[in-house]
Amino acid sequence: MNYTKELLGKCCVTCGADEGVSPIPQEGEFIRARQITDISGFSHGVGTCGLKQGACKLSLNIKEGVIEEALVEVLGCTGMTHSAAMASEILPGKTILEALNTDLVCDAINVAMREIFLALVYGRTQTSYSEGGLDVGAALEDLGRGLKSQVGTAYATQLKGPRYLEMTEGYVTKMALDEAREIIGYEYVNIGQMMEDIRQGAQADKALRDATGTSGRYGEAAEYIDPRKE
Repeated sequence: MNYTKELLGKCCVTCGADEGVSPIPQEGEFIRARQITDISGFSHGVGTCGLKQGACKLSLNIKEGVIEEALVEVLGCTGMTHSAAMASEILPGKTILEALNTDLVCDAINVAMREIFLALVYGRTQTSYSEGGLDVGAALEDLGRGLKSQVGTAYATQLKGPRYLEMTEGYVTKMALDEAREIIGYEYVNIGQMMEDIRQGAQADKALRDATGTSGRYGEAAEYIDPRKE
């Protein structure tokens, strides 16, 4: 390391105010993190690409600085699904610093990685105060039966009003309207449940019936419409 002559000619003054690294909450303990292996936790990060055409929700389970589990969920861009597939192969086994400095193919995923990195190194995680954190595999619980992301899609125009296309419960097949033609409920198909039943040998029509449900005051409707055709 080189120093300028002007600096070397000055006297030394002790830095007395330095109290060292501040502890951060991690998995039920307060840790003075000095290196990457001191970081553990389960958290989420959300990012968008430069053109805001798509978004990524990234969930990571970190143990002693290493990514043990990664859940990559993307929305809004067809190319992002392939980027997510590649990211799922890239992330596990890397330290969070390596992952931060790795091209995760898609801008939205890279931004999500940056945001989750900040949450982890500042102790702002889902498991900050959870003793031992979460077991590896916990991210799958966010998906539920059928391991399908929870997606909401709604479309509306001033001329024709709103259409519910997909809600947390599933793919919307009918909307229930009252006498004023206001939405009071909907019928849906839980695609994850239906596909899981079919995979286990159920007939498609039975699986469809079993996975169909309603929400709100569906049975009180004056009219039902198909949100994709009417």
